[in-house]
Amino acid sequence: MTLWTAILGMGLITLALRTSFLLLPAHLRLPALLRRALPFVPAAVLTALWTPELAVQKGVVSLSLHNERLAAGLVAIVAAWRWRLTFATIGSGLLALHFFDWLL
Repeated sequence: MTLWTAILGMGLITLALRTSFLLLPAHLRLPALLRRALPFVPAAVLTALWTPELAVQKGVVSLSLHNERLAAGLVAIVAAWRWRLTFATIGSGLLALHFFDWLL
């Protein structure tokens, strides 16, 4: 029962946050600082999702050269920065992951 209460609560909070921008009266405006910060929210959320996947290995934070997921993630980050192509980022990350898995 506690799990379902938590899931329902999270769903309601998410719904309230998403609809708040639509339901605000027209004369109310967001503060300038918040308006400047909003474009960075997707990148921050995406980073918060994939960082634990790269940094944690077998339940322990591993920031060493023996963490093949971290090394492959760094290759994918460089490819994304260099070419700005989704397919190149995914392909280079997968190839690097398999290469480092084989190598290490």
